[in-house]
Amino acid sequence: MSPHADDTRVLMLGNEAIARGALEAGVSFCAGYPGNPSSEIIDTLLKAKVAYPFHAEWSVNEIVAMETAAAAAFAGLKAICAMKQNGINVCADFLTTVNLTGTNGGGLLVVVCDDPGPLTSSNEEDSRFYARLAMLPLLEPATPQEAKDMTAWGLEASCRWEIPVMLRSVSRLSHGRAGVALGELPTTASTPKFDVRRPLLGLPSIVTKNHARLKRKMSDIQIELAASPFNAYMGPPRPDLLVVAGGLAFLYAREAVTELGLEERVGILKLGAVHPFPEGLAVEALGRCERALVVEQVEPFIEEGLRIVHSVHAAELGARTILGKGSGHIPGVGEVDTDTVLHALKEILGAGVDGGVVSTAAGSLPTVAASGSRATRAAEVLSTLPPRDISFCHGCPHRASFWAINAALALDGRGGFATGDIGCYGLAVGPTGFSALKTQHCMGAGIGEASGFGVLAEMGFSQPVVAVAGDSTFYHACIPALLNAKVQGASMVFVILDNSTTAMTGFQPHPGTPCTPLDPDKIVVTPEEVCRGLGVETVVIDPVEDVQGAVTAVFDGLQRGGLRAVVMRRVCATYDKKSVTAPELEMVVDAELCVGEACGCDRFCSRVLGCPGNRWDAEAGHAYVDPDYCNACGLCAQLCPRGALSVVEVGGRGEEGVS
Repeated sequence: MSPHADDTRVLMLGNEAIARGALEAGVSFCAGYPGNPSSEIIDTLLKAKVAYPFHAEWSVNEIVAMETAAAAAFAGLKAICAMKQNGINVCADFLTTVNLTGTNGGGLLVVVCDDPGPLTSSNEEDSRFYARLAMLPLLEPATPQEAKDMTAWGLEASCRWEIPVMLRSVSRLSHGRAGVALGELPTTASTPKFDVRRPLLGLPSIVTKNHARLKRKMSDIQIELAASPFNAYMGPPRPDLLVVAGGLAFLYAREAVTELGLEERVGILKLGAVHPFPEGLAVEALGRCERALVVEQVEPFIEEGLRIVHSVHAAELGARTILGKGSGHIPGVGEVDTDTVLHALKEILGAGVDGGVVSTAAGSLPTVAASGSRATRAAEVLSTLPPRDISFCHGCPHRASFWAINAALALDGRGGFATGDIGCYGLAVGPTGFSALKTQHCMGAGIGEASGFGVLAEMGFSQPVVAVAGDSTFYHACIPALLNAKVQGASMVFVILDNSTTAMTGFQPHPGTPCTPLDPDKIVVTPEEVCRGLGVETVVIDPVEDVQGAVTAVFDGLQRGGLRAVVMRRVCATYDKKSVTAPELEMVVDAELCVGEACGCDRFCSRVLGCPGNRWDAEAGHAYVDPDYCNACGLCAQLCPRGALSVVEVGGRGEEGVS
């Protein structure tokens, strides 16, 4: 990152712009837990800390990230914590107490990146309601430039107001790129000091006073935010329709109005400072026309605020029609985009609106395509693409792990099942993981649920349970449930899939990640150390190198009963490929040994095992391996019922260890 402002604009992701804004504000402490779509914020700051004097870390989970960042704010520094929408749920307890004590003069910006129409999430959640719950100011940028500016402004404002400030992004903004004008970076750093004369206490005797103080403060902040540059009206003085749009939805609204040529008929109230709700600005806007359409992502947060304002000022405003998610003009679920707004404008304004063609596909929400029918063209292109199943990456060790879990449960024969949670391994709900997982909720839920199943034997429950979690999830959310299972005497096998990194979100480190040349002094705490420290018998095994041994480890645990742990450790194949120079090996198929559809499992390697590298040559009648999708891990060679696969040196004939 350039240390100085420049006349040129720099192309940045929204998340990179947030990081830049924090640097320009003089941030001293940055913490987060990886989770798309927020991960690049802390990633960017970690790279920048080489050149600038501040602390940045991947914390063990989101509430720890918020608490550590808050401590820096208590010491008078500017701090930022970043997470995805699931993470703010983890932080709720602390968020709804630190709002009352305040930050003691420092700044704390809480950045939450939501995932509408989820691309990488287990839920569709609107984090803005936490700002209302905790009575905290909320900013919602529309562009990467605004994301940078709001981040810097929010940190400064948090110091001034002495309470945390929230900033909400969404996937398309966080991962979208645009030109960003850079500002100057500060050259001096603050010295932290906690003022012991101002203790920050959540005592029942003073909570009510702090609550009243926060309400008074928010009333003052409401006035200040209403006049901020982040809220603005644009359009004719007396429009036929008022569009109220928050955050990224403003761009969709503006594009739709422009595409339909409605600039003289439709006014847009852009809201970037959305809580406390800008009441005066909303009253002024509602006074311009009798109909308003609210456009926003996920839930009707702004729409509800607008309805409340109208109900309070109904006597002076008269009847007003407020449209949006409540009226069905904007879908109540899924992601909002330009086509969504185009359709709504066409439906509301009716005849005389040109520039869009309404198209409704069977079984889908109506959309509007521009001239040439974008939806039709997209559908035609998609129809030419071959189907592609969602699957683990080629060489992913999770494939071997779930093979072992599935096989062990089948061998046990008591109708057992596996519980899990989110992450790469969450794909095991489908064919790529042999449909092994039967529950999937939030991080750490698998072992929490198994802890419950595991104490039901006295009521007649006889099905064995395998709880599954990834290594990063283990540190984030599983240790309390593991301790609970130990104390309550739960019977289960807890499988920890240790691939040495937080793979799904971009290979961020966790407490068990091995030391690297870039971080030789890293303190490593392995999952087995934690498990054994709690008195849980633990087996460590490489599920790819010894898949039969992995089956045996899980099966033995099921047979013996009680609480057992199995750490299946094999580095993520994609991460390994990026970071390690591996020996040049390849998989080969002996066509004479391969019997294809007659192998007993009807093309086992390509159909059942399902690794992307295992392919079927229908014309030749035997399997083959695509070297572009194979890392020669050898799993298929171990499992092939005919022994037709082997690992060899590239260009060589001899076997290299596995056949």
